[in-house]
Amino acid sequence: MVEHRASGEFRVRLRVAHRSTEEVGEYVGEHGCHVVSRALLDAAYAAGVRYVDVARSYGRAEEFLAGWLADRPGVTGGEDPVEIGSKWGYRYVGGWRTDADTHEIKDHSLDAFTEQYAMSHQLLGDHLGIYHVHSATLDTGVLDDERVHRAMAHLRDRGIRVGISTSGPAQADAVRRALEVRVDGEPLFTSFQSTWNPLEPSVGPALAEAADTGARVILKEVFANGRLAPGGEDGTEGARAAAALAARTGIGLDRIAVAAALANPWAWRVLLGPVGTDQLASNLAGAELTLPADVAEELAALAEPAESYWRTRSARPWS
Repeated sequence: MVEHRASGEFRVRLRVAHRSTEEVGEYVGEHGCHVVSRALLDAAYAAGVRYVDVARSYGRAEEFLAGWLADRPGVTGGEDPVEIGSKWGYRYVGGWRTDADTHEIKDHSLDAFTEQYAMSHQLLGDHLGIYHVHSATLDTGVLDDERVHRAMAHLRDRGIRVGISTSGPAQADAVRRALEVRVDGEPLFTSFQSTWNPLEPSVGPALAEAADTGARVILKEVFANGRLAPGGEDGTEGARAAAALAARTGIGLDRIAVAAALANPWAWRVLLGPVGTDQLASNLAGAELTLPADVAEELAALAEPAESYWRTRSARPWS
């Protein structure tokens, strides 16, 4: 069902995150999030998805995932294991409301790492395979903080892959700086989770460089925060053109976005964040597609200047 490499590794992954009351439909609040998360995890596992992503700031996502893992012993072992990744560096303070004044607070200090890793480990234990700095930038100082690097190297030396996630117009700078960080003569950051989509592909060359070193590359926000999803056309030129392309080809826009992301040979996984199993199935169908050359060229022409893309993104409502 899902496109895969010759090794048989599926190239899509599932993000488990907090969901608001509005998003979970007939369900309500935290209980609804729990129900929907379990349904999504079951459906994704049945479809062959073998990488699941959470974060300390995704509400109670780590807790929900831990409960699912506890009820399904063995899924992270054997010949076809589920891999688990999480992130530290933000605290979720939105109270399950999309209209909250503040949703997340960023903190890349050593104290924050120590506190949040302890929480992640308490919930996920030995299931945790990858731990990212959440939205690392040059400005936060985390890529130059040797105390944080030393603490994260302890995870690396115990077999947990450590890395960074990136956002914003300077993603490439963060990726390249992270590639330079070494502890005890060995690279520290060997996993990169970055925003890439046809409207914002600027980080692509830096991610290709990361992959060339042997690092894993995970693409997120491939739907451009809804602008490249069915019904997500927001009046911007790029979104209108993408919607027109989908209509002309008769292919769902979300499927086109997934196929475009997977066409990057350096991409190890592509992140999906569906709100229901129907949306999951539609997203996964994109992994079956190989875009014709003319469609790929038309998509490439939709790329926006990075600064412009991120201004548009910051103006969109929280979801």
